[in-house]
Amino acid sequence: MSAPNKSYDPVEVEALKPEEIERLRDEAFAAFAAAGDLDALAQAKTAHTGGTSPLSLANREIGALPPQAKAEAGKRVGQARGAVSKALAARQAELEAERDARVLVEEAVDVTLPYDRVPAGARHPLTTIMERVADVFVAMGYEIAEGPEVEAEWFNFDALNFVPDHPARQMQDTFFVQGTTPDGKVTEGDESGVVLRTHTSPVQARSLLERKPPVYVVCPGRVYRTDELDATHTPVFHQIELLAVDEGLTMADLKGTLDHMVQALFGPDMKTRLRPNFFPFTEPSAEMDMVCYVCRGESVGNPDRPCRTCGSEGWIELGGCGMVNPKVLTACGVDPRKYSGFAFGFGIERMLMFRHNVEDMRDMVEGDVRFTRPFGMEI
Repeated sequence: MSAPNKSYDPVEVEALKPEEIERLRDEAFAAFAAAGDLDALAQAKTAHTGGTSPLSLANREIGALPPQAKAEAGKRVGQARGAVSKALAARQAELEAERDARVLVEEAVDVTLPYDRVPAGARHPLTTIMERVADVFVAMGYEIAEGPEVEAEWFNFDALNFVPDHPARQMQDTFFVQGTTPDGKVTEGDESGVVLRTHTSPVQARSLLERKPPVYVVCPGRVYRTDELDATHTPVFHQIELLAVDEGLTMADLKGTLDHMVQALFGPDMKTRLRPNFFPFTEPSAEMDMVCYVCRGESVGNPDRPCRTCGSEGWIELGGCGMVNPKVLTACGVDPRKYSGFAFGFGIERMLMFRHNVEDMRDMVEGDVRFTRPFGMEI
């Protein structure tokens, strides 16, 4: 940029001549008018109003004029730049209006169309209820424990005090997995020593081996038995079991825990009872019943109010429980003279049938969305 020169004639500066300023202004007008969309207008804006545009360069030349010539040249350039800015704003408003009108047509939504052409998904109710039960015990301070579904026979039976000739260890009741010996020999049936776990109790044994007492764990998971698929049985089902091992635990602690569970799941007025039974891994053992959640026991001896859910007996069997057998504690490295424990378990499918009056267990496994959809997306 040249320095001011008082003897310089402004009419001889080509970029500041009136006809040149008008030409630059008209070129800007034409470029704006030719822009067909906002992207093209943005390019034209940079070319005609940016820092290196002709009008901006002409404006810089004013500084080189003598004082008496600056006012007229500045006015001429300023008017041209103002007109260009005004034309740019007007064209931008036009293009934005065209864009908005086009979007309204191209992205129109027909509000009269059916809203549910794609039906909402749903979580499987077995998953939901298993998580809900586990949450009850997590809130009491228990941990979630998991284990493999393909299990060693020792964890599934021996550690839990199942004697070698126990009926549950036969192939009619248990799925044995084919295996191989170190020398490559294929082993089948009960010689393999590997099974699909028949209950989630092996997770309890693993927990005792991995943790030092006190141990408070809840073990949800899938289990396998050689049952035929019918309305009340399935070869693949779900269980949730609980194990508590600590100093001084008694049947009273077990009973209180069971009462809290059924009250949290079925209502604050629910009660439980224990009936003597036998399980290899607990001693003493009991069957746990809860008050019928439909009739609340009022159907007992009342022919005018029969209850299909409990058969008018007033109680519903829920699962087995008891104090952990000292032999199980010893097998897992826990001193039974110092520690005692309780455990119980029940089938998730059975609880789902109780809570929601599901009559056929096959509905849970056939994958029909008409079964799962009513349960919604509860998380």
